[in-house]
Amino acid sequence: MSAKMKLTKADIGFYIITYIFLTFCLLIVLFPLIFIVSASISDPNAVASGQVILLPKGITFEGYQRVFRNNDIFIGYRNTIFYTVAGTVINLIITFGAAYPLSRADFIGKKFFTLMFTFTMFFGGGLIPTYLLIKSLHLLDTVALMLIMGAASMWNIVLVRTFITSSIPQELQEAAEIDGASDLKIFFRVVLPLCGPIIAVMALFYGVGHWNEYFNAMIYMSDRNLFPLQLFLREILIQNQIAASSFTNAATGNLESMAEQARIAEIIKYSVMIVATIPVLIAYPFVQKFFIKGMMVGAIKG
Repeated sequence: MSAKMKLTKADIGFYIITYIFLTFCLLIVLFPLIFIVSASISDPNAVASGQVILLPKGITFEGYQRVFRNNDIFIGYRNTIFYTVAGTVINLIITFGAAYPLSRADFIGKKFFTLMFTFTMFFGGGLIPTYLLIKSLHLLDTVALMLIMGAASMWNIVLVRTFITSSIPQELQEAAEIDGASDLKIFFRVVLPLCGPIIAVMALFYGVGHWNEYFNAMIYMSDRNLFPLQLFLREILIQNQIAASSFTNAATGNLESMAEQARIAEIIKYSVMIVATIPVLIAYPFVQKFFIKGMMVGAIKG
């Protein structure tokens, strides 16, 4: 039984500095979240006057009541959940379908396809040509638009290819091939079952991307029934700014009504932030261990 290693003064000093630094980073990360949670259940007048820093003041759940009475929020939630689930499934199918052949040493044209995929990482057509393309394909105001655009990421394909190459022995695939397994059977019976960590990582990457997506909907959609949640959140934030600006600059008009509108917009703003963020915060702990393992394997070997 080996003796316990004794820490030197330099080691103790290093650990102290490390813990202080990590604690500081933790506070930086936690403060915005704690503030938004407190602001969402606080009196908006206290929030606007700077009285709310960490603990809530004048607790009220009016913001959440108004959020869940807003039909647009439910429409946005419904659409975003569908876009996230369906879009992530499509992303995973395309990403793993492209990464597996590129991981095979016997794949003819491997270098050519890798070069073509990599080219798309550095060059794009631009917003206007992309809009004209989407219009010519009749994808404006369609569900397919939100699922097809960004259906694959070359960076994620590289990560998955690297994971397969470094974590799944080529001999295992060759043994399955000798036993008479086809390429598809090798992929589904041998490769995919061993790709649990990287599947979790890619699902998290793509899922968070779909959940936070609003730009494509803002540019290519006008049908509010298809808007994602984040686009409704953006509208609320902009309306809040307009209301505050109108209240500040108004020379005439009903000031009490303007103040009430600004108060309502302020309290709804923070409530919607929480409502839009909670699903991601709940999902992350379940994939955290896979996320760390998959990222480390995909990052240190290649």
